[in-house]
Amino acid sequence: MATTTAAEPTRRDFIYLATGAAAGVGAALAAWPFIDQMNPSASVLALSSVEFDLTPVQVGQQVTTMWRGKPIFIRHRTPKEIAEARAVPVSSLPDQLARNANLPDDAPATDQDRMFKPEWLIMIGICTHLGCIPLDHQGDYGGYLCPCHGSQYDTAGRIRKGPAPENMYIPPYSYLSPTKIKIG
Repeated sequence: MATTTAAEPTRRDFIYLATGAAAGVGAALAAWPFIDQMNPSASVLALSSVEFDLTPVQVGQQVTTMWRGKPIFIRHRTPKEIAEARAVPVSSLPDQLARNANLPDDAPATDQDRMFKPEWLIMIGICTHLGCIPLDHQGDYGGYLCPCHGSQYDTAGRIRKGPAPENMYIPPYSYLSPTKIKIG
């Protein structure tokens, strides 16, 4: 019967282990700059959300701000614009979905489902046909007109006429106070 004895670790074994550990740490330190450069830059992180004060926007006026490189239309709607938008039956709209990032995907395109407060329309100002920037207070519906191909949107940003297939999108936003919003 042969007996086996566990060999005592030698100095050579220790050198192998220490060299392997040093190589592993060195490889991780060498790879870190390549991994770290894949993180978004500070300018991209700064654009992930935007705060906007609604106080200076007068009734009937629209202003534009930028979020993630996209124009955001902020429109202070008049009582007449609100009443006209609410009178439109959803069944008459080419796109019957709200396209509101704050609601479920199947929410109907009612005026109420397009915004939190009826007087404030906050949406991404890009035509859903080919990505043009529509002109405000234009067209047959007093909302938006895309000058490139003639798509017309109402004062709730819903497509009413033209080649655009969908309503303009509502970004994710919330109210920080009665007069301040955070987009993103």
